[in-house]
Amino acid sequence: PGLSYTWIFNNDTLDLQEDGRRFVSQETGNLYLAKVEPWDVGNYTCEVTNTEAQRSVRGPPTPLTLRSDGVMGEYEPKIEVRFPETTYAAKSSSVRLECFALGK
Repeated sequence: PGLSYTWIFNNDTLDLQEDGRRFVSQETGNLYLAKVEPWDVGNYTCEVTNTEAQRSVRGPPTPLTLRSDGVMGEYEPKIEVRFPETTYAAKSSSVRLECFALGK
């Protein structure tokens, strides 16, 4: 609670509101890209903000490069579902569940 995750791409904050290919899990902070394009190559840095403490910390940059051999490696297409066994919610409240596809 109180944590939010932002990703920086080559020193510019990613605007994910208008980008249907990128998704940041507010549960884990992971950044997911669907169908990587050549213009996605660069450095990605995660910034974690603790809103209660009013403090932000940036991690080290992670470079993204394209493989020229076409091998997908461990990222074969699959569906990621991380729902808890039971989700409780008060009547008329909002619940956010994350489910998304990974891969080509």
